[in-house]
Amino acid sequence: MTAAEDQQPAGQPVAAAPVPDPRVPQRTRVVLAEVSRTGSRADRTRSELTQQTRVGETLVQGLMRAQLSLALRLSLLVVIGLGGLPWLFAIAPSVGRVTVLGVNLPWVLLGVAAFPFLIVVGWAYVRLAERNEQDFVDLVQRPER
Repeated sequence: MTAAEDQQPAGQPVAAAPVPDPRVPQRTRVVLAEVSRTGSRADRTRSELTQQTRVGETLVQGLMRAQLSLALRLSLLVVIGLGGLPWLFAIAPSVGRVTVLGVNLPWVLLGVAAFPFLIVVGWAYVRLAERNEQDFVDLVQRPER
């Protein structure tokens, strides 16, 4: 049953549908392809972070794990670098007796050279921690492929 037959009372003849004029262009309806998609992946990820869902929590834990790993690696470098000096002087006492500009080498290494070493390690930590954070931000704001 057609729409025209639905509107006609029973027993009445059905009028024929009008024939379109070939000279008049037909209307074309244009519909955007993805109207139902309102948010991007980055928006969803940001909302996961702000709403503290399991996905957001996992992302933040990944950042925290990366930062902790960096801190432990650089701490190990400091412990080996500075903590290894007393072992060096105990194992090789002749190294401990060397003098530089009239000062014993252990005093020069522990009293003077330790500070630039710690400054370089601190600078490296800040730089690498900021890189971890930037990688996290790039992951959160990355557009969907």
